[in-house]
Amino acid sequence: MQRYSLLLQDHVVALQKSEEPGDQVKFERMKAGATAMRDSSQIYLSYAKFVAYGMPDSEDLIEDEDLQS
Repeated sequence: MQRYSLLLQDHVVALQKSEEPGDQVKFERMKAGATAMRDSSQIYLSYAKFVAYGMPDSEDLIEDEDLQS
């Protein structure tokens, strides 16, 4: 998921630098889509970690960690 997010971001940057008239519309749509994909993958990975740890009974047992690193 991390690699996919990086590839999407690279594509967004390429579209931003493009001087083709239609690419600006693509840029705006791809920028929003890449952000949504990144956010969705973070939610998915957070839940997967939660399940992997056996859904602890106590909130104190749940650690906050950056799963995209």
